[in-house]
Amino acid sequence: MKNIISKVILGSFVVGAVGMANAQKIDAKAKKILDDITANYNSKKNSYFKFSFGSGLNEQVTKTEPGIYYSSGDKYKLKIMETEQIFDGNKIYNINAEDMEVTIAKPNGSSALFSPINYLSTYRNDYNVTYNGKKTVNGVNADFIKLTPVKANGIKYVYIFIDSAKKQMVKLEQHGSNKDVAVIAIKEYKENQDLDPNMFVFDKNKFKNYVITEL
Repeated sequence: MKNIISKVILGSFVVGAVGMANAQKIDAKAKKILDDITANYNSKKNSYFKFSFGSGLNEQVTKTEPGIYYSSGDKYKLKIMETEQIFDGNKIYNINAEDMEVTIAKPNGSSALFSPINYLSTYRNDYNVTYNGKKTVNGVNADFIKLTPVKANGIKYVYIFIDSAKKQMVKLEQHGSNKDVAVIAIKEYKENQDLDPNMFVFDKNKFKNYVITEL
């Protein structure tokens, strides 16, 4: 399970940009829904998600673990199991408590950072977007939007389920070309909290016994 978690956090959700293509198609209704919730999230001082993270093979989720996600502007902190990821606005810090390892890297211009809502921005260039009607998800009559890559990027398709009344995401499913599946189901959402000023700061002194590699 640890390897699957690491692969998704450090790999699958760091989606390479493929650029605009003439064949790209974006459904107008789906675009409005995505843009509305993007504007809603961007209007907040900060956001917090508590979610369940499911993963598996052959399109079947076989393991589910809890996760938490904080964001403020372009900074964020994500934690699933023993793996934590911090982006301080400059560098990404991948912290693996089980292996006692930290990897530090700068994001490059051809990648999108992980977040439960990263597809709200990357869809504009990288995906064909269709509106697939309504579907009940976790008791919510959610709008169902499907993203299909314009160009091969390791992802077969992405499903996004949105509570349009609240302008919030309910669930996200990422289906890989190799039949891997990763699912984020939002369990709790909070906004505009009084966060610790050091929430998005990596303190090297707390990891003196870790192997730290800067790429």
